[in-house]
Amino acid sequence: MNYSTIRYEISDGILILRLNRPERMNAVNEEMYGEMAHLLQKYREDDDVRVVILTGSVRIKDGKEKQAFCAGADLKKHSTGERTHAQKRKYIEQAHEATRLLYQYPRPVIAAVNGPARGAGAELAFACDFMIMADEASIAFPETGLATFVGGGVTLHLPRTVGLMKAKELIYTGRVLDGAAAVNLGIALYSYPIATLMDNVMEFAAAIARKGPIPIAMAKKHLQRSALLDLETVLQLETDAILACMDTEDWLEGVNSFAQRRNPVYRGI
Repeated sequence: MNYSTIRYEISDGILILRLNRPERMNAVNEEMYGEMAHLLQKYREDDDVRVVILTGSVRIKDGKEKQAFCAGADLKKHSTGERTHAQKRKYIEQAHEATRLLYQYPRPVIAAVNGPARGAGAELAFACDFMIMADEASIAFPETGLATFVGGGVTLHLPRTVGLMKAKELIYTGRVLDGAAAVNLGIALYSYPIATLMDNVMEFAAAIARKGPIPIAMAKKHLQRSALLDLETVLQLETDAILACMDTEDWLEGVNSFAQRRNPVYRGI
């Protein structure tokens, strides 16, 4: 499949997925959601992909860079009023499928927020395991100011991240947070100057990619489920996961490399 609204590259176990509508500040439309879903499904079971990075393409105009992660829904398309009720539902379901695939992707996903993330763009970022922002980037949920509502699981993810009262404030008011403010609230893990953002994100991704891929996948699955389960259930699930790891060749490689004081080489088996 040829992609027109996204670009991607794979190197050293890291898949970089770039939203690629810079002329529209990487605003999402049906085509972009469909292409994202196709790519994430294509590499879902690919053992060579250890980490995914989601970021935005940069527009260069008059020799100057204009950063954007994702400006949200393409309101120019929405404003035409051409969609029927059924088409509107299909659009929302496409958006939710993309965020679901990011959230449920079996390996870690990092949102490298290089510029404004608004509405649907913020929803994509929240579906990732980690959000790392440029100091100059920003994130907000402007939906209520447009007489619409948040999606992508934000009403689940945001209160679990910042608490119910703060989540209400951010959704009710559409308050804009820069990188430092997002870190302070626990929304972003780190923020860096835009010039060093991708270098730092790649370093972080590489550190994860060097770990055993089987326990990393298990960690993601179990951590996402744990908040909805009781302690006894969690302990049983962790027992099963540890035993499953101990039955792999990677587990033996980890033990032997530690004893031999060398870096492990994991194969995901």
